[in-house]
Amino acid sequence: MNCRELQLRWGKLYTGHLFIVHCTNLALWKSGKNKPLKKKKKKTYEVLFARSHHTELSKLLLALPNSPLQYPIQGVTVVPLRSSLIPVFQLPFIHLVHVISNTGGEAELTLTSSSLESLNAVLATISYTSTSYHVHMADLGMPQKHTHLNINSQVTITIKTFLRYNNLKVLVSSIRSFYPKMTVIIADDSFEPEKITGENIQQYFMPPAQGWFAGRNLAVSQVTTKYFLSVNDDFVFTEDTKIETFLEVMEAHPELDVVGGSVQRNHNYFSLVYDEGEETEGGCLYRKSKGRFNALPGYPQCFLVNGVINFFLARTDAILKSRFDPLLQRVAHSEWFMDGLGSMMVASCGYVSIGHQRKKNSNLYNKYRRPGTNDTTFKYQLHFFKNNLKCIKYG
Repeated sequence: MNCRELQLRWGKLYTGHLFIVHCTNLALWKSGKNKPLKKKKKKTYEVLFARSHHTELSKLLLALPNSPLQYPIQGVTVVPLRSSLIPVFQLPFIHLVHVISNTGGEAELTLTSSSLESLNAVLATISYTSTSYHVHMADLGMPQKHTHLNINSQVTITIKTFLRYNNLKVLVSSIRSFYPKMTVIIADDSFEPEKITGENIQQYFMPPAQGWFAGRNLAVSQVTTKYFLSVNDDFVFTEDTKIETFLEVMEAHPELDVVGGSVQRNHNYFSLVYDEGEETEGGCLYRKSKGRFNALPGYPQCFLVNGVINFFLARTDAILKSRFDPLLQRVAHSEWFMDGLGSMMVASCGYVSIGHQRKKNSNLYNKYRRPGTNDTTFKYQLHFFKNNLKCIKYG
């Protein structure tokens, strides 16, 4: 049908002038006489497509398998009122066989299987359905997950010990009172090693007096769970030592690397402020005790900070961001958080608490626990060289 026939058929609805112009433009476009315009349009479209589709939000991001459920958290778009399969939605480990998937609080699906292949085959059929329509919007398909998993598969307890076996045995006994099956990893650099036995206890002996940070690195290197709980060998678990609470906070805020609590209900934390100085001289770091930032969304008793005490739950992969520097043997704790400033996200929840045993330190222990000025001087020299700090101030 040519333009004239269209004009006659639709003359009652359109004026001949307007319709002829439309047909003429269409004919010119098809005839190839507008190749420059087509080329310009193609280039413009490519630029527009790159800007609107190849953004950071369009990249497919996955919650890693140690979540323990692998699922997409960004980059999966579902057309309104349409269903779409959820890509790479699976379990990686055979022992994780019980999963609950909850969508919008309206429906609950429980999957139980002794076969990993069968379970993943079912998960591959789960789809996300958009239930609302808006001409300018599309849903970002992302499942909400709730898993019934034993906390023992999520958390490992790490302990660095030195010359305090009496305290260590009390600590391990208290752990077993509340978490009888949880794996405990002990890094031990005592002069006369003493074997600590028990189910799910791993003890690693080091050369004597290697230091706190070297021991922490050793202990964490053996962790195979998503999280590890770091405690001192003279702590003691109580009714308030709720690892589940830490875990809930970390799962609700996956951007967190560390969440700390209180010791003997003494809630200690600090903030760090860096003032950049001259390039050759370095800057100054201010450690402010009780310094904190805004409350953690959904947890008004938890606050974002820069550092916490020696009782904390950390993501195992957070060590990759800021490992414990083994050069610091005696004067060390805040230094880990100083090294991680700008890359490590920390929160403090004081209502999760652990007890502290009475001091029963030997003279030999105290000799290493309270080093001379040489250790402190070395620490500042290391900060100056490694972190370009000319001064550290405490307040």
